[in-house]
Amino acid sequence: MTFANDEARRAYFTEKLREKLRDPAFRTIEGFPVGSDEDMLALSDPPYYTACPNPFLEDFVRVYGTPYDADEVYRREPFAVDVSEGKTDTLYTAHSYHTKVPYKAIVRAILHYTEPGDLVLDGFSGSGMTGVAAQVCATLDSELVLALQKEWQTAERTPLKVGARRAVLNDLGPAASFISANYNLSFDVDAFEREAKRILAELRTELGWMYVTRHSDGREGNINYTVWSEVFTCPNCSNEITFLEEALDENGRVRPAFPCPHCGVELTKESVERTFDTHIDHSTGEAWQRIRFTPVLINYNVGSTRYEKKPDEQDLAVLAHIMPMPLPSSVPTNTFPIKKMYHGSRLAPKGFTHIHHLFLPRAAQAIGSLWGKAASIEDARLRHIVQFFIEQAIWGMSLLNRYSPIHFSQVNRQLNGVYYIASQHSEVSPWYNLENKLERLGKAFRKSYAKLDQAIITTGTAARLGLPDQSIDYIFTDPPFGENIYYADLNFLVESWHRVWTNPAPEAIVDQAKKKQLADYQRLMQHCFEEYYRVLKPGRWMTVVFHNSRNSVWNAIQEAMRVAGFVVADVRTMDKQQGSYRQVTSSAVKQDLVISAYKANEGLEARFRLEAGSPQAAWDFVRTHLRQLPIFLTKQGKVEVVAERLPFVLFDRMVAFHVQRGVAVPLSAQEFQAGLAQRFPPRDGMYFLPEQIAEYERKRMTVREIQQLAIYVTSEDSAIQWIKQQLTNKPQTIAELTPQFMRELNAWPKHEQLLELRMLLEENFLSYTGATAIPAQIVTWMKKSSDLRDLIADELARGTATAEQGALTTANPRLINAARDRWYVPDPNRAIDLEQLRTRSLLKEFATYLEGTRKLKQFRSEAIKAGFKQAWNTKDFATIVRIAERLPESVVQEDPDLLMYYDNASLRVR
Repeated sequence: MTFANDEARRAYFTEKLREKLRDPAFRTIEGFPVGSDEDMLALSDPPYYTACPNPFLEDFVRVYGTPYDADEVYRREPFAVDVSEGKTDTLYTAHSYHTKVPYKAIVRAILHYTEPGDLVLDGFSGSGMTGVAAQVCATLDSELVLALQKEWQTAERTPLKVGARRAVLNDLGPAASFISANYNLSFDVDAFEREAKRILAELRTELGWMYVTRHSDGREGNINYTVWSEVFTCPNCSNEITFLEEALDENGRVRPAFPCPHCGVELTKESVERTFDTHIDHSTGEAWQRIRFTPVLINYNVGSTRYEKKPDEQDLAVLAHIMPMPLPSSVPTNTFPIKKMYHGSRLAPKGFTHIHHLFLPRAAQAIGSLWGKAASIEDARLRHIVQFFIEQAIWGMSLLNRYSPIHFSQVNRQLNGVYYIASQHSEVSPWYNLENKLERLGKAFRKSYAKLDQAIITTGTAARLGLPDQSIDYIFTDPPFGENIYYADLNFLVESWHRVWTNPAPEAIVDQAKKKQLADYQRLMQHCFEEYYRVLKPGRWMTVVFHNSRNSVWNAIQEAMRVAGFVVADVRTMDKQQGSYRQVTSSAVKQDLVISAYKANEGLEARFRLEAGSPQAAWDFVRTHLRQLPIFLTKQGKVEVVAERLPFVLFDRMVAFHVQRGVAVPLSAQEFQAGLAQRFPPRDGMYFLPEQIAEYERKRMTVREIQQLAIYVTSEDSAIQWIKQQLTNKPQTIAELTPQFMRELNAWPKHEQLLELRMLLEENFLSYTGATAIPAQIVTWMKKSSDLRDLIADELARGTATAEQGALTTANPRLINAARDRWYVPDPNRAIDLEQLRTRSLLKEFATYLEGTRKLKQFRSEAIKAGFKQAWNTKDFATIVRIAERLPESVVQEDPDLLMYYDNASLRVR
C-alpha cells in the first residue's frame, strides 16, 4: 500500500484506528489505556505509533518480518552488554525517563544476536532506546565499525553485519510510548527548531512581563528563576520562620539544627511546625489549603551578566497580579489517585491533590500557554515532537523542582522516582528551562538514524502483544523490578497533560497501595515472559537487564522466566568500579544484572516430549545447553570460569527444565555428576562437548592463570560447594579447614539449621585413614611438593610402592602421615554411594516436618528440598504446597529451588 505523502498515510490509518476504537471489544484488551478516543487519536501517528494497543502490528510483521525456518543455521553465545556505556551521549540525554539503558550498550547486543532486517522486540520499552539501537546499527561511523569488527574477530564471534534492524516497541504507559515514538519516528529537524523557537518567542511577547525584574540601577533584567522557601512556625514562640533564611549554611546545605531567629531555641526540620495558606482553586472555585511558600531570592540577567537579589515591592506586585488570573484551558485539573498511589502520602498532607496544584500561578500560566500552542500545531508529527520538547519542562516548572544552591543550573532538579515537594523550590522561567534544551535536541536528532518504517510502537501490556507466534528474532528488555519505581504513578503527571493515562491493573510491580505483593509481581512478570516465549523464534535469545538489591525479587524474575520456558544461559553483574562483568552463581544481587536466556529449539522440545522423565532426555538437554554456552572467556589476563559449565549449575538447569515442564527429575545430583564425567570431557572444572575441546585448549594455551569463581557460604548447599572448592585445590584435615570455614559463616541465615563442619564432611566427602592406598586426589596434591614428589618417585622406582589409577599403595610412614586424616572429593562412583546415604538422612529429617501445622522457624533447607524432589517425582504436590506454606514466606521467595517446586506444585493442586 502506497500513499502520496505522509499526510495521506496518516489520514488513512487514523480513520482505521478511529473505527477500531469504536469497537467495544477492542477497548476490553488487557492494559488498554484510559482516555477518550479523540485524545488517543491526537496522541497517535498510525500505523507506526498508537497510544493504545496497535492493531497494525501483524501487518508490520507480515511485511517486514521473516517466517521461522527450522532449517536455518543459527548459533550465538551469550553476550553481556555494558549497561553504563553511552550515558553521556546527547541522543541518550535528549529526553529523561525513570530508567533507561543507553542505546550504545544495546547496539552491541543487537549486532551480536541478529542480522540486518531482523525484528527486535522490547515489551518494556520505556523511552525506546532499544528501537534507537536497532536503527543506529545502520549508521555506525566507520571507525567504530572497524573497532567492532576487530573485537568480533578476536572473540571469534559470528561475523558482524552492519545494517538496520526493525524494532517492535511496547510499553504500558502512554507517557513512555510517546517518548519512544518521538525517538524512533523520523521528523523534519529544521521545521521542529523553527516551530519551537516561534512558540518560545510568542510566549515572551505575551507573558514575558511576568519574568521581568528591576536591577538596582533601574535597568530591566530577565528572571532565570525565583527561589521560594517554605514558611514554618517555631513550636516555642509561635513566630514564623522562613526556612531558607535560617536553615542553610554558608555552603548552601541544610543544617541539622538551627536557632529560632525570634526566641533562640534550637530547632530541626522535624521540630518546626507547618503553616498553610488558603487559596481559591481556579478549577472548582472552592477554597483549598496548601503549605505556605514565600519568595526569597531572584536570579536574573541584565544582558549577559547574572545577578541575584531579594524580591522587591514591584516583584511582589507582579506575583499578586498573576495570582487571580484564570488557568489556561490546557492546564489539567484532574485529581491524583492519592489512595492508590504509593507516594500519595507525600502529596495530600501538604495540600496537593490535583495536577494544577503542583504549579505556582506564574508557572501555570507559562507552561499552560506553551502546551496550548504546541497542541494547536496541525501537522501531527511536528506537533508531537514539539510536545516531546515542552513536556520535559512539566516536572521542572512544577513545585517538585528543588532549589539546589550547590548546583550551577536549577533546571530539572526534582528528586527522581518520587513526588517530593521540598521546603525550597526553584521556580524557573520557561526560557531558562527550555532554550538550551532546544539547542541540544537539534544537534542530537541531526544524526539522522530514524526511518519511518523501521519501528512500530504500541501501548499496552507486555502480556498481550498482538504479535504472531514465532515472529521475533531477538528480545532486549529492561522490565520493572519489584517496588523500586512506580511507573504508572510517576507518569500520571505528564499523562494528565496528554489526557491519556496508564491502566495500572497489569503493571508488574510490588505496590502496597495497589495491593500488589511479590507473588502478584511474579505472576504478572510470568505472563509477560510467557508472551515473550510465544513470539520469539525457537533457538533465539533474550537479554534481560535487571536492577534490584532484593534477592526475593531476583528469584521472582528467574522463576517467571523458567515457568515461561526460557533457559538461562548466563547471568552477569556489572562491576562498575572495574568496568567489567563478573558472573553470578549465588543468589546475592547488589548490582545491575544482565541475564542471557534462550528459547529451546523445536528439536529439543520434540525429543523431550518423547523421552520425558528418562535419563536420555536429561542428557539431551545438557548436550543442547552446552552448545549454547561460551567456550572460552578471559578477564584481566586470566581464564574466567564459565559458571554455566560447572556441574552443580548444569544440574540446577536440568532440574529446572524438567520441573517447569511437569516431568519427574530422572537423575540424582551424584548420578548426574557421574554421567557428566562419562559423557562430556572436563577442563578446568568445566564440561564441554567433545567438538568444543580443541577450541578451548587452543585458547587456553595463550593464558597461564585461571580465575576461580567466588562462592559465598549462605546455605548448606553453598557450604558444600565451598568445601568442594577448597578440597579440590588441596585435600585438608578438619583442623586446617575449620578456621577458614568459620570465617565464611557470617552470612548464615537465622532460619537455617547450623550444621557442624564434620557432619558436612562426613555426608559429602571422604577422609583417608591410612589403612588403604592413598587416594589419587591426595596423591595429585602431594606431587605438588617437590620433597614428596621425589619420595613418591623413589618409592615407585625401588618397587616399594605401586600406583594404580592414580592411587598409591605404600608402607612409607612419611607418605602415609602426610596423607592421613585429609578430606578429599570422592570420585563419582563413591559420591553416588555417599549421596544415597545423605538422601536417606535428609528424607528422615523431612519426615519430621510433616508432623504438626505450625510455622517452621528453623529447619534444614536441604532436607526440605530432598522431600520436595521426592514428592514431585511421586506427584505428591499437596505435600509440597503444605510444607512450603509453613515456611517463612521470605525463605521461599529468596530460595530459587524452593520457589520453583512450590510454584509448580501450586499450579497442580489449585
